[in-house]
Amino acid sequence: MGEAREVMDRLTAAVTTGLDMDAVAELYARDAVAWVPEAGELHGRDEIVEYWRQMTTAVPDARYESLHAFEVGSIAIDEGYFSGRNTGPLQVPDGRSVPATGKEVRIRGVDVATVEDGRIVSYRLYFDQLAFLEQLGLLPETVV
Repeated sequence: MGEAREVMDRLTAAVTTGLDMDAVAELYARDAVAWVPEAGELHGRDEIVEYWRQMTTAVPDARYESLHAFEVGSIAIDEGYFSGRNTGPLQVPDGRSVPATGKEVRIRGVDVATVEDGRIVSYRLYFDQLAFLEQLGLLPETVV
């Protein structure tokens, strides 16, 4: 296992079973850039850690089920399912905080991390935001 794979596995553990934001901070370079569906581009370790803090507050019992894990040079790629119960407030893109729904979520996603000198310098997370909101019951009902 190479450095990129080891760092990605530590990140997954820190935001699921570990809930350790200090460990998350140590995994990102100070000037790292991340892209996430609901917040867009995040600049710097502090913004990225805050994103993970909000996610782990919203779904503190998060679990990750790996489907595929790859490493190519300095890049680690994971595909799998993120699941858990929404028992904490959820930050939405417009800045509001939505109360916990108590509902279970299970969404398929892909993470891509580029690692240099033992830290993530670039991170991308892809998941179906519509499915996430639908499972939480946060989408308006449509009239047919």
